[in-house]
Order: sequence, then C-alpha cells, then structure tokens
Amino acid sequence: MIYVDPKTLARVNQWLTPFFDQQTQHNIKEMIANDPEELEDSFYKNLEFGTGGMRGIMGLGDNRINKYTLGKNTQGLSNYLKKQFPNQAINVAIAYDCRHNSKEFAKVVADVFSANGITVFLFSELRPTPELSFAVKHLNCKAGIVLTASHNPPEYNGYKVYWEDGGQLVPPQDAEIIAEINSLNYEGINFEANEKLIQYIAAEVDEAFAKASVKNGTFNTSPEAKDNLKIVFTSLHGTSITIIPKVLEQAGYKNVSIVEEQAEPNGDFPTVKLPNPEEPAALKMALELAENENADIVVGTDPDCDRLGVAVRNDKNEMVLLNGNQTMVLMTHFLLEQWQKAGKLSGNQFVASTIVSTPMVAKVANHFNVKYIEGLTGFKWIAKMIKDFPELEFIGGGEESFGYLVGDFVRDKDAVTATLLACEIAAQKKHAGRSMYQYLNEIYNRYGNYREHLISITKKGKQGAEEISAMMKSLRENPFTEIAGSKVIRMDDILKGETTDFLQQETLLLNLPKSNVLIYYTEDGSKIAARPSGTEPKIKFYISVNTSEKDNFEAILQKKIDAIAAQLNVN
Repeated sequence: MIYVDPKTLARVNQWLTPFFDQQTQHNIKEMIANDPEELEDSFYKNLEFGTGGMRGIMGLGDNRINKYTLGKNTQGLSNYLKKQFPNQAINVAIAYDCRHNSKEFAKVVADVFSANGITVFLFSELRPTPELSFAVKHLNCKAGIVLTASHNPPEYNGYKVYWEDGGQLVPPQDAEIIAEINSLNYEGINFEANEKLIQYIAAEVDEAFAKASVKNGTFNTSPEAKDNLKIVFTSLHGTSITIIPKVLEQAGYKNVSIVEEQAEPNGDFPTVKLPNPEEPAALKMALELAENENADIVVGTDPDCDRLGVAVRNDKNEMVLLNGNQTMVLMTHFLLEQWQKAGKLSGNQFVASTIVSTPMVAKVANHFNVKYIEGLTGFKWIAKMIKDFPELEFIGGGEESFGYLVGDFVRDKDAVTATLLACEIAAQKKHAGRSMYQYLNEIYNRYGNYREHLISITKKGKQGAEEISAMMKSLRENPFTEIAGSKVIRMDDILKGETTDFLQQETLLLNLPKSNVLIYYTEDGSKIAARPSGTEPKIKFYISVNTSEKDNFEAILQKKIDAIAAQLNVN
C-alpha cells in the first residue's frame, strides 16, 4: 500500500468541499480508492512558475493544470492588477495553442478576468505565442496570457503570463503575484463571466503582426534570390500554420512547400513522438520532403511557435539539422553584418544570450563593437534587458534551446520572424554562390571552433524531483577538481550568487538573480552547466568545448564532449 502524506490528504480534502463541481469530487474519490500514487503526485504541491510560466500535466489537483488552478492564478493576477493600476481601465490579451483543452481553458481565464471587471481581448482562434506578446503592446494591455505547454508531450498544458511591455514576468513581480495567488482559497475565485467585457480578436492583430515581422526580418534580399530559394516548412501540428506561410508570402518567398500531414493543428501530435524541433525525429517528414524537392532549407516550429529548428545542406549536399547555438550564431552574425552595411552600428546597440549558451555570441558581438549582455536561462531575462537598458538599441538575441528574437517589437522568442530571417540568410548566401552551412563554417574559422552538446535527463513525479535535487546537491558539495583531464579553474553557483576562482583562491559575488544553476569552467576553455528545467521534469547538462586546431577539429571536439559526458555519468 502506498503511503500518502497527511499534508497531501489535507489538500485533497479541500477539493471535496461543495465549491468544487460534483464530477471533480467523484473523480477524486475514485483516485483515492484506486490510484493513491497518482493522488500523491497530483496534490503534493502547487504548480510553480518556472522559466516559461506555469506548465504541467492536465488533471485534477493542485499540481495539475485544470479549471480551478487556472482560475486561482487568474483571480490572484486580477487582484494584483487592480492593486498595480488603481482607478484605471485594465485590458488583458489572451491567446491559446493547439493543445487539448487550450481553447476551453482560455475561456475560463477570460471569464475570471471579466468577472473582476477587466476587459479581455481573446483571440477567436489559436495563435502563436509571439503574436500574443505583440498584441499586449499593440492593444495597450496591462498583461497577457497564453495557454500553452510549448513542445511538451500531449498530456501537458500551461499558463504563461506577460506584463505590459510584452515580456514575461520576472522577479520580484513574479513572486508578488505568486504570493497574491497563494493568499487565496479556491472559494475566492469569481467564475461568473461578464460577457460584455470579452472582445474577440484575430484579423486586425494578424495583419499588424505580419507587417511588423516582415519589417524586422527582411534585409534587402533581391526578388531573384527569393525566387531561387526552395523552402520546406512544417508547423508540427501547431499554431505557426496560421501566420508563417502568410509572412513568407508577404516577404516575397513563393517557393514554399508545406508538410501537409503536419499542417492540421492537433493536440495529439500524431506524426511525431514529441513536437520539439530540437529533436531530429520531429523533422523527419520535412527532411524527406526536402530531399524529394531538392529544397535548400527546412524550418519546423514547435506548437506555440516560439522555437524553430533549421536544417540546411552541408558540403556533401546532405540536409543537416543545426543546433540552437549554431542557428543563434548564424542569425546574430548576419544581423550585425546587415546593420554594419547600413551604417547603423554606433556602439549603442546590444545583442543578448544566456549563461548556458555558446560563448561564440560574445565573440561575434565584440568583433562588431556591439555590447553583449548575458542573463539567466529564459527569454523573460532578454525582455528585461530591453527594458533595463533603454539607452541601448536591441538588435537580436537567442538561447541554445532553439529560440531567437529579432528586434524588440516582440518581447519573447519569436519563431515567426526568426523563420523569415533564416530564409533571408539562406537566400542571400545561395545567390552569392555559397551556402548557409559554408557561412557557419566561415564564422567558426574566424572566431574559433566551438561545439555545444546538451544532455537532458527526465525524472518524473515527486521522486524524480527529489532525485534531481540530490544530483544538484552532490555537484555543489563535491565539486569536480578536473573534468575530462582539464583542471577546473572556476565555478559559478548562481543559487548562492557566488563565483569561485580556484586559481586565485577567492570567491566573489555574482551580479545575477539567484537561480538553481551550477557552471564549471576548465583550463582548456570547456564550460559545463547543470540546471534543473523550470518547465519540465528534467535536469539538463550543457557542455561547450572549443579548440584552436584547424585540422581534424570535429573529431577533437567530439572526443572532449564524450569524455565530459562519461565523467558526468550521464552519457
């Protein structure tokens, strides 16, 4: 018999009170009788805001996505908005993706806002996350919500909160809102909608967003170059089908083949194991279509269209999937070249990335005399940079997890404009007799041969969370002195807010918000970061290696990566 903690049982009993509908109470009683393990995992804690908002499995309980947990969050956010904007008219925008229940959940959220006297702009159909970020500013909203679980499996959904600048919540605001939510009982939720305050939106925002995307994502590519580029695009059953084909057409790209089997939005994601463009298997059908049509570039986006995977032809004319770091390096370098050609670089611009991404972006920025700013994992920190450095003009920024942002008209990773930018690079390089792949290698040859590798380990449920916590504790308390034969010279503990220089034998404070991340730096220039995911039941290890060798460097770099993975015992 599985033991259920008394605190968990106390949480369960709250859901058996008359406020909760009879079907919910009946299903919980069935769970008590037949599935105590699921009961424990469903109720042992509240879902938390991570790097991408609140995300979890759909179902009953405090640790699940459902009408009541979403309603409680929205009621708390409503209370907070009224405190922050007293005696003001408050508008919020709401979008949702293709997942099961997303449309219904979006209406629940709209109902609670309207019940609290807040005007709601609700997309009438599914739309990409970056369009929601754009809509918040475009419609002069105080906040925005998107119902999505990004690239998680079908049983997940989520709730991402945006503020009036179009960026996601950051400290201390997120903690203040969480405190407001935690101060509520479920009985404090007002579900009684005021339909007069709910306005449905679509075409006007679509047109404005598409226009802004084309403006920010095109760079004087000739019509001939555009006509000569063969593009394969897949939406992986997600929201990008509603906007990316339209944006590509408006930008002048007409030679676009869509993977029709994946064009229909579907929360089951029937043709892929995971709708994640980071996974080569997710783009299998697109790559096959590219071979059949001799396409130059493949682009696939995740369900809410904030991440993109890009595949191009290598020197053997084979389609290869670029990793997120490579795509980010290509896009950043190309943007800076275009700004330089236009005479727009004055030294008052910046590009951005994250602490677990490739060091190459900083090297590229330094070459162009552009400031480089680095933050924690998650695009909310890049959006915060744009707000925190108003004297600097934001050019672009990205992170290793296949996300990129061009310009500041959106304040979250934007696969719509990034898709267009990728096509601009490919078209211009092909027109000049080169390839995107060759362009990437030219960049590496100029700044150094860097390679990155991500190892992601899934640990589900309460026990998995405890195992991840134990792994991080061990890495902190028993730090490596050398990794893959190279001496550890520095360790950054972002949770403690400290960096330790082992050569100088001194510890200094870090100028970063605290986060559960540990980073090792070695004498040969390798960088290894460990970080529990904020949105998935995973612990991630980010490995970056480099070499100055020009010959056989691929084998040298792979050997380093394999040795590091073996020592971490996570290969």
